[in-house]
Amino acid sequence: MFHPINIPFGCVMLFNVVDLKDGVTVEDVELVLGNMCNVVKNNYGDDHGGFIGGQVYKNSGFVSDEGSLGDDDRDEKRVKQRMGDLVIVTYWNSFEQHEKSHADELFNKHFSELASFCDDTYEVGYEMLWQGVPEDD
Repeated sequence: MFHPINIPFGCVMLFNVVDLKDGVTVEDVELVLGNMCNVVKNNYGDDHGGFIGGQVYKNSGFVSDEGSLGDDDRDEKRVKQRMGDLVIVTYWNSFEQHEKSHADELFNKHFSELASFCDDTYEVGYEMLWQGVPEDD
């Protein structure tokens, strides 16, 4: 369940921002989110399904001064960042396989349950251009 994942070059990454309704906490959706992630992992994970791996992150509220450009001050960047309480990052062999899995009735049942706790959720896709790790000395 908490094993490292290997991301092959050439895959696509989907970045899903989840904005919870006021009063809903991350703890309130942990079980629903876990069930949804297990459905993806257990049903769409072969070459036919295209799922490679995924991660879920909680917004911790920190903003990097060193990695941020522009004239916005930190507080304004925090407001912009606040748009999502969680992000779900998934890696797929292709965008088409992602879309097919997410159109499936089984996935939709679980995603609809998570969505009932949300004000908004949106998912943006990215194609990998580079990856690397530190070189051994």
